[in-house]
Amino acid sequence: MAGVVLKHLTKTFGDVTAIDDLTLEIADREFLTLLGPSGCGKTTTLNIVAGLETPTNGQVFFDTENVTNVPPERRDIAMVFQTYALYPHMKVYDNIAFGLRMRHLPKNEIEHRVQDGAKAMEIEHLLERKPRQLSGGQRQRVALARAIVRNPCVFLLDEPLSNLDAKLRVTMRTELKRLHAELEKTFIYVTHDQEESLIMSDRIAIINEGKLQQLGTPEEIYNQPTNMFIAGFVGSPPMNFFQGKLNNKNETWQIEGANFVCELTPEIADRLSSNTPNEVSLGIRPEDIEVSPTNKPTAHAKVVVREPLGSDLFLTLDLSSITFKARTRSNVGFNRGDSIPIYFNPTKLHLFHPTTGKTLLQST
Repeated sequence: MAGVVLKHLTKTFGDVTAIDDLTLEIADREFLTLLGPSGCGKTTTLNIVAGLETPTNGQVFFDTENVTNVPPERRDIAMVFQTYALYPHMKVYDNIAFGLRMRHLPKNEIEHRVQDGAKAMEIEHLLERKPRQLSGGQRQRVALARAIVRNPCVFLLDEPLSNLDAKLRVTMRTELKRLHAELEKTFIYVTHDQEESLIMSDRIAIINEGKLQQLGTPEEIYNQPTNMFIAGFVGSPPMNFFQGKLNNKNETWQIEGANFVCELTPEIADRLSSNTPNEVSLGIRPEDIEVSPTNKPTAHAKVVVREPLGSDLFLTLDLSSITFKARTRSNVGFNRGDSIPIYFNPTKLHLFHPTTGKTLLQST
């Protein structure tokens, strides 16, 4: 078992800084996801943990052991890649067994481990096939079985589901969560898919431009984003943003924007930081915008696009030339061009600094 500690990691490639002073503690047996857009530094971070890259500055620890300069083969890790990295000329059995043979394990132990790994990934019937005879999902299961049989202390997974179709990705998410629970090992998972990270993770580390933006549980990341980048990156559709002025009328705080007025609840107002400016960015998620509300409307908006999605309906709305999305029930009968009343749920508002993008609400 092992926790992983990254201390002040920096990695530069010429004039490009891929990782910028990253400090992160990953608990033993935790499922932690490194989440961020392409090119943010998350795969470079994973490669440093694996020993495939050497940091320009900083250190990597497995528990209390400094492994910064320890080669990959001595780090007791298993890595699962986006491209599966299977040997095309080998049968599935030999692909799974390859790492065990390189460690010169006894033949009977290799047989036992391969069978157990294949059973865990439900690919016992595929052991005599070659990779070209497998589907993408089957190849990914082989790659996972190869990692399992090594019995490492840390699993490193670099976007392992990105090449699968949508339905199979859903299935494999469940399989990975089950695998993590059964193996009781530390998993570090890299993805740019925020939905994937919310579903699978114990905690999420959001990285952008090589810097750690926020570390927290999926609920914390979604409900209490620390800046506009996170609020706009996590969530599908992402959070909506409006510009407005914060003022106090009759002892009630409210935000006035282009053709809308939104009052703040006392709970939200009490969380305002002391340096809150008059101009703010108001954030609200699509599911927190009510259409045809029973409350006094925040504003009236024009329906631009209807997007039915099973039980849900996404509406693209226009308010003073600002387009945004609302999520509602699919049986709501609005059509393109309709002007409809909308209501911003005052308990679900987010306020951000218009220049720095940082949240203006102190944590509860």
